[in-house]
Amino acid sequence: MIKKTKKNGYTEVYALGQHICMSTHKARRVIDQIRGRSYEETLMILELLPYRACYPIFKLVYSVAANASHNMGLNETNLVISKAEVNKSITVKKLKPRARGRSYPIKGPTCYITIVLKDISLNEEECKRSEYSILCLKKPKCINKYADITYYNMDNNGGVWDKK
Repeated sequence: MIKKTKKNGYTEVYALGQHICMSTHKARRVIDQIRGRSYEETLMILELLPYRACYPIFKLVYSVAANASHNMGLNETNLVISKAEVNKSITVKKLKPRARGRSYPIKGPTCYITIVLKDISLNEEECKRSEYSILCLKKPKCINKYADITYYNMDNNGGVWDKK
């Protein structure tokens, strides 16, 4: 899926993985590690983390990058994970047969994972424009003339701990 935002001027590409068979807590443990990182760095992290949740997230990140390169023509080196979230989905309920004809319920939690990538090459051009406009500005008007930063050496003054 592709989502264009007009106010920021960049394009976001996202993918949604539905009904992934794992707990939201286990998926969030991995998602918190990759949020805000570049695409290449994310792939390396997901390959090296020892959690079972890494594989479906790896497939989802790879799918988002494929969408970005195929549908939008974006370069994968400029992609950054701008948003990654995990939401609770349905609970798969099964019955396991037990002794004396009884049954034991098994609850299998599932989750939704949403990953959004954005292209930072467009943001770099905007930063260059803003840096140029900042360099062209005159002196700032709001400078506090009474602000003074002084350094007190606690060893020469006796310090707080010398008093009894």
